[in-house]
Amino acid sequence: MKDALVIFYDHWNYWIFIVLMMIGFYVVIARGNLVKKLVGLNIFQTSVFLFYISAGTVEGGTAPILVNEDAPGSAAVIYTNPLPHVLILTAIVVGVATTALGLALAIRIKETYGTVEEDEIIDLDAEEDKVERAKRAAHDDGAGKVEGGHS
Repeated sequence: MKDALVIFYDHWNYWIFIVLMMIGFYVVIARGNLVKKLVGLNIFQTSVFLFYISAGTVEGGTAPILVNEDAPGSAAVIYTNPLPHVLILTAIVVGVATTALGLALAIRIKETYGTVEEDEIIDLDAEEDKVERAKRAAHDDGAGKVEGGHS
């Protein structure tokens, strides 16, 4: 039991990331509102960003800036890998663009359907499909009678 507590307290930041990830995942799955789904997606995405930044940090590490080899202590410097930070900066830009696109689509959906609730949109689409099929069937029946009358 003591070992489990040590593992938990040594890696508390990862547990926070897992909780954030699960909160974001829950919001995406459980909510029907498209804007709330986008918020959940952003929470999930932020937890992934924090995880990568945390995993890329080295305790006692500094930025990998080249210094003169003759500088005192230059051989004993521990550097932090900059690659995770660069990748996360790129991912943040992509995330902002994705969020902007999602919000723009949510606005268009609201203008078209009058709601951003997923179940209401599905119901409206089903009704629209039913009306469209009925119109198509009536048109096909009318066209068949006209063709039959001319033969």
